[in-house]
Amino acid sequence: MKRRKGREYAFQFLFQCDFTGKKPDKKDFDEFWADKDGDAEGREFTEDIVYGTIRHLSEIDAAIQKAAEHWVLQRMAAVDRNILRSAAYELLYRKDIPSAVTINEAIEIAKRYSSIESAAFINGILDTIAKGIEGKRKR
Repeated sequence: MKRRKGREYAFQFLFQCDFTGKKPDKKDFDEFWADKDGDAEGREFTEDIVYGTIRHLSEIDAAIQKAAEHWVLQRMAAVDRNILRSAAYELLYRKDIPSAVTINEAIEIAKRYSSIESAAFINGILDTIAKGIEGKRKR
């Protein structure tokens, strides 16, 4: 499985968690994977994004909220909010993935699952988060 598909699965799973308010466990993932393709490496990548996002949700939401001037996180479309959350996790906690890759992947997922306008919105927020991270590293 390619990482793009893993990111899509992570977004879908996070969207489901956001909708139900339930924190996932192994059984939830077993049910999720039952009708999906994916090798062990792809599944591990997907589950890392999901569990990492949930584990750091308050920090991730704070970073998104700070970058999204004049927007309230809970009023954002759920699709956009969960694409932002998974990508922000990568930006903040996965130093092995270049920021440009994470942002481009999030934009492509937004184009597929949301709208062109959402893609631009997501790009702006993620770019602001990435620049903030880069600024801290230079200090």
